[in-house]
Amino acid sequence: MALAKTKQDATTQRLASLTVPDCAGWAHATRKDALTRLRQMGLPGRRDEYWKYTDPTSLSQSNVIPAAPFHSDETVVFGQIDRLKIVFRDGVFDPAASDDLAMDGLTVERLSDAVQKDIHWAQDYFGVLEKRGQSPVERPLAALNTAIASDGVVIRVTGKPARPVSLIYLHDNETSDAVLHHVIRVEEGASLTLLENGPAAARFNKVLEVDVATGGSFRHIRAQGRDRERRAVTHIFGRIERDSLFKSFTLTANGVMTRNEVVLEIVGDNAVAHVAGAALGDGDFHHDDTVFITHDAVGGESRQVFKKVLRNGATGVFQGKILVKDGAQKTDGYQISQALLLDGDSQFLAKPELEIYADDVACSHGSTSGEIDDEALFYLRARGVPEAAAQDLLTRAFLAEVIEEIDDPVLADDLLERLGAWLQRRG
Repeated sequence: MALAKTKQDATTQRLASLTVPDCAGWAHATRKDALTRLRQMGLPGRRDEYWKYTDPTSLSQSNVIPAAPFHSDETVVFGQIDRLKIVFRDGVFDPAASDDLAMDGLTVERLSDAVQKDIHWAQDYFGVLEKRGQSPVERPLAALNTAIASDGVVIRVTGKPARPVSLIYLHDNETSDAVLHHVIRVEEGASLTLLENGPAAARFNKVLEVDVATGGSFRHIRAQGRDRERRAVTHIFGRIERDSLFKSFTLTANGVMTRNEVVLEIVGDNAVAHVAGAALGDGDFHHDDTVFITHDAVGGESRQVFKKVLRNGATGVFQGKILVKDGAQKTDGYQISQALLLDGDSQFLAKPELEIYADDVACSHGSTSGEIDDEALFYLRARGVPEAAAQDLLTRAFLAEVIEEIDDPVLADDLLERLGAWLQRRG
Protein backbone atom coordinates (compact mmCIF):
# COMPACT_ATOMS: atom_id res chain seq x y z
CA MET A 1 0.00 0.00 0.00
CA ALA A 2 1.36 3.38 -0.97
CA LEU A 3 2.23 5.72 1.86
CA ALA A 4 -0.03 8.71 2.39
CA LYS A 5 1.60 11.76 0.85
CA THR A 6 1.94 13.67 4.12
CA LYS A 7 3.65 10.68 5.72
CA GLN A 8 5.90 10.14 2.73
CA ASP A 9 6.89 13.83 2.64
CA ALA A 10 7.70 13.83 6.36
CA THR A 11 9.89 10.73 5.94
CA THR A 12 11.72 12.18 2.93
CA GLN A 13 12.35 15.44 4.76
CA ARG A 14 13.69 13.67 7.83
CA LEU A 15 16.03 11.41 5.87
CA ALA A 16 17.37 14.29 3.80
CA SER A 17 19.17 15.68 6.84
CA LEU A 18 20.74 12.35 7.89
CA THR A 19 23.78 10.33 6.86
CA VAL A 20 24.49 6.64 7.36
CA PRO A 21 27.77 6.15 9.27
CA ASP A 22 30.69 4.42 7.56
CA CYS A 23 31.09 0.79 8.60
CA ALA A 24 32.13 -2.69 7.49
CA GLY A 25 30.21 -4.65 4.88
CA TRP A 26 27.91 -6.62 7.23
CA ALA A 27 26.97 -3.51 9.22
CA HIS A 28 26.51 -1.45 6.06
CA ALA A 29 24.10 -4.08 4.72
CA THR A 30 22.15 -4.01 7.99
CA ARG A 31 21.92 -0.23 7.96
CA LYS A 32 20.92 -0.15 4.29
CA ASP A 33 18.19 -2.71 4.94
CA ALA A 34 16.88 -0.67 7.89
CA LEU A 35 16.79 2.45 5.72
CA THR A 36 14.88 0.61 3.01
CA ARG A 37 12.38 -0.68 5.55
CA LEU A 38 11.96 2.80 6.98
CA ARG A 39 11.18 4.27 3.57
CA GLN A 40 8.58 1.56 3.01
CA MET A 41 6.96 2.06 6.42
CA GLY A 42 7.28 5.80 6.69
CA LEU A 43 7.69 7.63 9.96
CA PRO A 44 4.77 7.19 12.38
CA GLY A 45 1.67 9.35 12.31
CA ARG A 46 -1.43 9.72 14.49
CA ARG A 47 -3.44 7.57 12.08
CA ASP A 48 -1.24 4.57 12.83
CA GLU A 49 -3.05 2.18 15.16
CA TYR A 50 -0.37 2.11 17.84
CA TRP A 51 0.19 5.89 17.78
CA LYS A 52 -3.41 7.04 18.15
CA TYR A 53 -2.86 7.98 21.82
CA THR A 54 0.55 9.60 21.34
CA ASP A 55 1.55 12.30 18.86
CA PRO A 56 4.92 11.21 17.38
CA THR A 57 5.67 14.50 15.63
CA SER A 58 8.25 15.81 18.10
CA LEU A 59 10.02 12.43 18.07
CA SER A 60 10.33 12.16 14.29
CA GLN A 61 10.53 15.69 12.88
CA SER A 62 13.83 17.09 11.60
CA ASN A 63 14.21 19.89 14.12
CA VAL A 64 14.73 19.31 17.81
CA ILE A 65 12.58 21.22 20.27
CA PRO A 66 15.01 22.74 22.80
CA ALA A 67 15.03 21.23 26.29
CA ALA A 68 16.85 22.89 29.16
CA PRO A 69 19.08 20.52 31.19
CA PHE A 70 17.71 19.80 34.65
CA HIS A 71 19.97 20.36 37.64
CA SER A 72 19.29 18.90 41.07
CA ASP A 73 21.14 18.52 44.35
CA GLU A 74 19.67 15.07 45.03
CA THR A 75 21.92 12.04 45.18
CA VAL A 76 22.80 10.32 41.90
CA VAL A 77 20.61 7.37 40.95
CA PHE A 78 22.49 4.10 41.65
CA GLY A 79 25.29 6.22 43.10
CA GLN A 80 25.76 3.90 46.07
CA ILE A 81 26.04 0.79 43.89
CA ASP A 82 29.43 -0.67 42.96
CA ARG A 83 29.11 -0.76 39.16
CA LEU A 84 30.98 -0.51 35.88
CA LYS A 85 30.16 3.01 34.69
CA ILE A 86 29.85 3.78 30.95
CA VAL A 87 28.99 7.43 30.33
CA PHE A 88 27.41 9.07 27.30
CA ARG A 89 27.15 12.84 27.11
CA ASP A 90 24.47 14.08 24.72
CA GLY A 91 24.69 10.75 22.94
CA VAL A 92 28.48 10.55 22.64
CA PHE A 93 30.70 8.19 24.66
CA ASP A 94 32.70 10.07 27.30
CA PRO A 95 35.84 8.01 28.04
CA ALA A 96 37.12 10.42 30.68
CA ALA A 97 33.99 10.00 32.79
CA SER A 98 33.74 6.24 32.21
CA ASP A 99 35.47 3.37 33.95
CA ASP A 100 37.96 0.99 32.36
CA LEU A 101 35.70 -1.28 30.31
CA ALA A 102 37.57 -4.48 31.17
CA MET A 103 35.81 -6.81 33.58
CA ASP A 104 35.82 -10.57 34.12
CA GLY A 105 32.82 -12.35 32.64
CA LEU A 106 32.12 -10.00 29.78
CA THR A 107 33.57 -7.91 26.97
CA VAL A 108 32.46 -4.37 26.19
CA GLU A 109 33.13 -2.42 22.99
CA ARG A 110 31.80 0.75 21.47
CA LEU A 111 29.35 0.15 18.65
CA SER A 112 31.38 2.52 16.47
CA ASP A 113 34.41 0.20 16.83
CA ALA A 114 32.52 -3.08 16.44
CA VAL A 115 30.87 -2.11 13.13
CA GLN A 116 34.28 -1.31 11.59
CA LYS A 117 35.46 -4.93 11.90
CA ASP A 118 35.06 -7.33 9.00
CA ILE A 119 34.08 -10.16 11.35
CA HIS A 120 32.38 -9.60 14.69
CA TRP A 121 30.02 -11.61 16.91
CA ALA A 122 27.57 -8.68 16.95
CA GLN A 123 26.73 -9.17 13.28
CA ASP A 124 24.34 -11.96 14.29
CA TYR A 125 22.38 -9.56 16.52
CA PHE A 126 22.85 -5.93 15.42
CA GLY A 127 19.60 -4.92 13.75
CA VAL A 128 18.43 -8.54 13.67
CA LEU A 129 16.16 -8.43 16.72
CA GLU A 130 14.93 -4.98 15.73
CA LYS A 131 13.93 -6.32 12.31
CA ARG A 132 12.16 -9.32 13.86
CA GLY A 133 10.26 -6.91 16.10
CA GLN A 134 8.76 -5.05 13.14
CA SER A 135 6.08 -7.71 12.68
CA PRO A 136 3.17 -7.69 13.19
CA VAL A 137 3.46 -4.06 14.35
CA GLU A 138 5.75 -1.64 12.51
CA ARG A 139 8.20 0.36 14.62
CA PRO A 140 9.75 2.87 12.20
CA LEU A 141 11.65 4.92 14.78
CA ALA A 142 13.55 1.76 15.71
CA ALA A 143 14.45 1.17 12.06
CA LEU A 144 15.64 4.78 11.88
CA ASN A 145 17.86 4.10 14.88
CA THR A 146 19.46 1.01 13.31
CA ALA A 147 20.16 2.97 10.13
CA ILE A 148 21.88 5.99 11.68
CA ALA A 149 23.04 5.24 15.25
CA SER A 150 26.76 5.92 15.43
CA ASP A 151 27.36 5.20 19.12
CA GLY A 152 26.41 2.73 21.80
CA VAL A 153 27.91 -0.43 23.28
CA VAL A 154 28.04 -4.10 22.33
CA ILE A 155 28.37 -6.43 25.30
CA ARG A 156 29.03 -10.16 25.22
CA VAL A 157 28.44 -11.85 28.57
CA THR A 158 30.24 -15.16 29.07
CA GLY A 159 30.14 -15.51 32.84
CA LYS A 160 28.70 -13.89 35.93
CA PRO A 161 30.31 -10.45 36.36
CA ALA A 162 30.81 -9.30 39.92
CA ARG A 163 29.33 -5.86 39.22
CA PRO A 164 26.41 -4.59 37.17
CA VAL A 165 27.06 -2.56 34.03
CA SER A 166 25.75 1.00 34.37
CA LEU A 167 24.93 3.14 31.33
CA ILE A 168 24.79 6.79 32.36
CA TYR A 169 23.25 9.38 30.04
CA LEU A 170 24.15 13.02 30.66
CA HIS A 171 22.40 15.98 29.03
CA ASP A 172 24.24 19.29 28.60
CA ASN A 173 23.20 20.71 25.22
CA GLU A 174 19.64 22.03 25.04
CA THR A 175 19.26 21.02 21.37
CA SER A 176 21.09 17.67 21.44
CA ASP A 177 19.58 14.83 19.40
CA ALA A 178 21.01 11.54 20.68
CA VAL A 179 20.67 8.22 18.85
CA LEU A 180 22.20 5.24 20.67
CA HIS A 181 22.08 1.54 19.83
CA HIS A 182 23.19 -1.18 22.26
CA VAL A 183 23.58 -4.91 21.58
CA ILE A 184 23.84 -7.51 24.36
CA ARG A 185 24.38 -11.24 24.02
CA VAL A 186 24.09 -13.29 27.22
CA GLU A 187 25.71 -16.64 26.55
CA GLU A 188 24.52 -20.00 27.91
CA GLY A 189 24.41 -20.00 31.71
CA ALA A 190 25.73 -16.44 31.97
CA SER A 191 24.04 -13.48 33.69
CA LEU A 192 24.08 -9.69 33.58
CA THR A 193 22.48 -6.84 35.47
CA LEU A 194 22.23 -3.67 33.39
CA LEU A 195 21.49 -0.28 34.97
CA GLU A 196 20.53 2.82 33.01
CA ASN A 197 19.89 6.34 34.21
CA GLY A 198 19.84 9.89 32.97
CA PRO A 199 17.95 12.06 30.47
CA ALA A 200 20.52 11.62 27.62
CA ALA A 201 19.55 14.60 25.45
CA ALA A 202 16.86 17.07 24.47
CA ARG A 203 15.60 14.29 22.20
CA PHE A 204 16.64 10.67 22.63
CA ASN A 205 16.15 7.65 20.37
CA LYS A 206 17.54 4.42 21.82
CA VAL A 207 17.45 0.78 20.79
CA LEU A 208 18.55 -2.04 23.11
CA GLU A 209 18.78 -5.51 21.56
CA VAL A 210 19.17 -8.38 24.04
CA ASP A 211 19.60 -12.06 23.18
CA VAL A 212 19.55 -14.43 26.18
CA ALA A 213 20.83 -17.95 25.52
CA THR A 214 19.75 -21.16 27.26
CA GLY A 215 19.93 -20.88 31.04
CA GLY A 216 21.05 -17.26 30.93
CA SER A 217 19.62 -14.35 32.88
CA PHE A 218 19.31 -10.65 32.13
CA ARG A 219 18.09 -8.07 34.64
CA HIS A 220 17.54 -4.48 33.58
CA ILE A 221 16.69 -1.50 35.80
CA ARG A 222 16.52 2.05 34.52
CA ALA A 223 15.57 5.45 35.86
CA GLN A 224 14.79 7.89 33.10
CA GLY A 225 16.15 11.37 33.75
CA ARG A 226 14.12 14.06 35.45
CA ASP A 227 14.67 16.80 32.84
CA ARG A 228 11.19 18.31 32.57
CA GLU A 229 11.38 19.21 28.89
CA ARG A 230 13.11 16.13 27.46
CA ARG A 231 11.61 13.90 24.77
CA ALA A 232 12.48 10.25 24.32
CA VAL A 233 11.53 7.15 22.39
CA THR A 234 13.18 3.94 23.56
CA HIS A 235 12.96 0.38 22.26
CA ILE A 236 13.91 -2.93 23.85
CA PHE A 237 13.97 -5.99 21.60
CA GLY A 238 14.58 -9.28 23.36
CA ARG A 239 14.84 -12.93 22.40
CA ILE A 240 14.65 -15.37 25.31
CA GLU A 241 15.73 -18.97 24.92
CA ARG A 242 15.09 -22.14 26.97
CA ASP A 243 15.18 -21.92 30.79
CA SER A 244 16.33 -18.30 30.64
CA LEU A 245 15.20 -15.15 32.46
CA PHE A 246 14.55 -11.61 31.24
CA LYS A 247 13.44 -8.91 33.67
CA SER A 248 13.14 -5.18 32.97
CA PHE A 249 11.93 -2.35 35.22
CA THR A 250 11.65 1.35 34.36
CA LEU A 251 11.05 4.31 36.66
CA THR A 252 10.04 7.57 34.98
CA ALA A 253 9.48 10.98 36.54
CA ASN A 254 9.13 14.16 34.49
CA GLY A 255 9.70 14.51 30.76
CA VAL A 256 7.23 16.17 28.42
CA MET A 257 7.15 13.16 26.06
CA THR A 258 8.27 9.58 26.66
CA ARG A 259 7.46 6.51 24.61
CA ASN A 260 8.94 3.22 25.88
CA GLU A 261 8.46 0.20 23.62
CA VAL A 262 9.31 -3.37 24.63
CA VAL A 263 9.11 -6.27 22.17
CA LEU A 264 9.99 -9.71 23.53
CA GLU A 265 9.98 -13.19 22.00
CA ILE A 266 9.95 -16.26 24.21
CA VAL A 267 11.42 -18.87 21.86
CA GLY A 268 12.58 -21.55 24.33
CA ASP A 269 10.63 -23.76 26.72
CA ASN A 270 10.22 -22.70 30.36
CA ALA A 271 11.57 -19.19 29.79
CA VAL A 272 10.49 -16.21 31.90
CA ALA A 273 9.95 -12.58 30.81
CA HIS A 274 8.86 -9.84 33.20
CA VAL A 275 8.43 -6.19 32.17
CA ALA A 276 7.35 -3.53 34.66
CA GLY A 277 7.26 0.22 35.03
CA ALA A 278 6.29 3.03 37.38
CA ALA A 279 5.68 6.58 36.16
CA LEU A 280 5.02 9.81 38.04
CA GLY A 281 3.66 12.62 35.89
CA ASP A 282 2.89 16.21 36.73
CA GLY A 283 1.46 18.82 34.36
CA ASP A 284 2.80 18.80 30.80
CA PHE A 285 3.69 15.10 30.90
CA HIS A 286 2.86 12.41 28.37
CA HIS A 287 4.09 8.89 29.08
CA ASP A 288 3.43 5.89 26.83
CA ASP A 289 4.34 2.26 27.57
CA THR A 290 3.81 -0.03 24.57
CA VAL A 291 4.61 -3.71 25.18
CA PHE A 292 4.32 -6.78 22.92
CA ILE A 293 5.27 -10.22 24.25
CA THR A 294 5.13 -13.29 22.02
CA HIS A 295 5.03 -16.81 23.44
CA ASP A 296 6.40 -19.30 20.90
CA ALA A 297 7.44 -22.15 23.21
CA VAL A 298 6.03 -24.42 25.91
CA GLY A 299 5.77 -23.44 29.56
CA GLY A 300 6.68 -19.78 29.17
CA GLU A 301 5.84 -17.16 31.80
CA SER A 302 5.35 -13.47 31.18
CA ARG A 303 4.29 -10.54 33.36
CA GLN A 304 3.48 -6.98 32.41
CA VAL A 305 2.96 -4.74 35.47
CA PHE A 306 2.63 -0.99 34.91
CA LYS A 307 1.44 1.74 37.24
CA LYS A 308 1.23 5.50 36.73
CA VAL A 309 0.55 8.37 39.12
CA LEU A 310 -0.79 11.41 37.28
CA ARG A 311 -1.73 14.92 38.34
CA ASN A 312 -2.24 18.47 37.03
CA GLY A 313 -3.36 17.35 33.58
CA ALA A 314 -0.72 14.65 32.97
CA THR A 315 -1.44 11.85 30.47
CA GLY A 316 -0.52 8.19 30.75
CA VAL A 317 -0.81 5.55 28.03
CA PHE A 318 -0.48 1.78 28.18
CA GLN A 319 -0.69 -0.53 25.18
CA GLY A 320 0.12 -4.11 26.03
CA LYS A 321 -0.33 -7.35 24.14
CA ILE A 322 0.28 -11.03 24.86
CA LEU A 323 0.43 -13.23 21.76
CA VAL A 324 0.38 -16.98 22.37
CA LYS A 325 1.23 -18.91 19.22
CA ASP A 326 -0.10 -22.32 18.23
CA GLY A 327 1.80 -24.95 20.21
CA ALA A 328 2.85 -22.64 23.06
CA GLN A 329 1.03 -24.78 25.62
CA LYS A 330 1.32 -24.25 29.39
CA THR A 331 1.81 -20.51 28.84
CA ASP A 332 1.27 -18.31 31.90
CA GLY A 333 0.69 -14.71 30.84
CA TYR A 334 -0.27 -11.87 33.20
CA GLN A 335 -0.85 -8.23 32.40
CA ILE A 336 -2.02 -5.37 34.63
CA SER A 337 -2.02 -1.61 34.04
CA GLN A 338 -3.31 0.86 36.60
CA ALA A 339 -3.33 4.62 37.05
CA LEU A 340 -3.85 6.75 40.12
CA LEU A 341 -5.38 10.09 39.07
CA LEU A 342 -4.75 12.79 41.66
CA ASP A 343 -7.06 15.31 40.00
CA GLY A 344 -9.87 15.53 37.46
CA ASP A 345 -7.68 16.92 34.68
CA SER A 346 -5.33 13.95 34.22
CA GLN A 347 -6.14 10.97 32.00
CA PHE A 348 -5.09 7.37 31.49
CA LEU A 349 -5.57 5.66 28.11
CA ALA A 350 -5.21 1.88 27.97
CA LYS A 351 -5.37 -0.79 25.29
CA PRO A 352 -4.78 -4.27 26.78
CA GLU A 353 -4.85 -7.20 24.34
CA LEU A 354 -4.70 -10.99 24.36
CA GLU A 355 -4.34 -13.12 21.20
CA ILE A 356 -4.22 -16.84 21.94
CA TYR A 357 -3.89 -19.81 19.59
CA ALA A 358 -3.13 -22.52 22.18
CA ASP A 359 -5.75 -24.17 24.38
CA ASP A 360 -3.80 -25.03 27.54
CA VAL A 361 -2.87 -21.59 28.84
CA ALA A 362 -3.50 -19.28 31.80
CA CYS A 363 -3.60 -15.68 30.58
CA SER A 364 -5.23 -12.63 32.09
CA HIS A 365 -5.23 -8.89 31.69
CA GLY A 366 -6.78 -5.95 33.48
CA SER A 367 -6.69 -2.17 33.48
CA THR A 368 -8.08 0.31 36.00
CA SER A 369 -7.84 3.99 36.83
CA GLY A 370 -9.21 5.98 39.72
CA GLU A 371 -8.65 8.40 42.55
CA ILE A 372 -7.14 7.86 45.98
CA ASP A 373 -9.46 5.83 48.19
CA ASP A 374 -11.44 8.31 50.31
CA GLU A 375 -11.87 5.90 53.21
CA ALA A 376 -8.16 5.16 53.40
CA LEU A 377 -7.38 8.88 53.23
CA PHE A 378 -9.92 9.63 55.97
CA TYR A 379 -8.44 6.87 58.15
CA LEU A 380 -4.96 8.43 57.95
CA ARG A 381 -6.24 11.99 58.41
CA ALA A 382 -8.22 10.92 61.48
CA ARG A 383 -4.98 9.72 63.03
CA GLY A 384 -3.24 13.03 62.59
CA VAL A 385 -1.46 12.46 59.28
CA PRO A 386 -1.45 15.68 57.18
CA GLU A 387 -3.34 15.38 53.89
CA ALA A 388 -0.26 15.70 51.65
CA ALA A 389 1.66 13.10 53.66
CA ALA A 390 -1.36 10.79 53.67
CA GLN A 391 -1.63 11.05 49.88
CA ASP A 392 2.07 10.22 49.56
CA LEU A 393 1.72 7.14 51.80
CA LEU A 394 -1.20 5.84 49.75
CA THR A 395 0.63 6.58 46.52
CA ARG A 396 3.65 4.61 47.67
CA ALA A 397 1.37 1.73 48.64
CA PHE A 398 -0.18 1.87 45.15
CA LEU A 399 3.28 1.59 43.57
CA ALA A 400 4.48 -1.18 45.87
CA GLU A 401 3.42 -4.04 43.57
CA VAL A 402 5.44 -2.76 40.65
CA ILE A 403 8.51 -2.05 42.80
CA GLU A 404 8.35 -5.68 43.95
CA GLU A 405 9.24 -6.68 40.38
CA ILE A 406 12.82 -5.61 41.23
CA ASP A 407 14.34 -8.72 42.83
CA ASP A 408 17.44 -6.92 44.14
CA PRO A 409 16.36 -5.51 47.54
CA VAL A 410 19.12 -2.86 47.59
CA LEU A 411 18.06 -1.43 44.22
CA ALA A 412 14.36 -1.73 45.11
CA ASP A 413 14.81 0.16 48.39
CA ASP A 414 16.85 2.87 46.67
CA LEU A 415 14.16 3.51 44.06
CA LEU A 416 11.32 3.36 46.59
CA GLU A 417 13.11 5.91 48.78
CA ARG A 418 13.65 8.11 45.73
CA LEU A 419 9.98 7.87 44.87
CA GLY A 420 9.09 9.08 48.33
CA ALA A 421 11.46 12.04 48.06
CA TRP A 422 10.07 13.04 44.65
CA LEU A 423 6.51 12.87 45.95
CA GLN A 424 7.37 15.09 48.91
CA ARG A 425 8.96 17.65 46.58
CA ARG A 426 5.92 17.50 44.30
CA GLY A 427 8.00 16.88 41.16
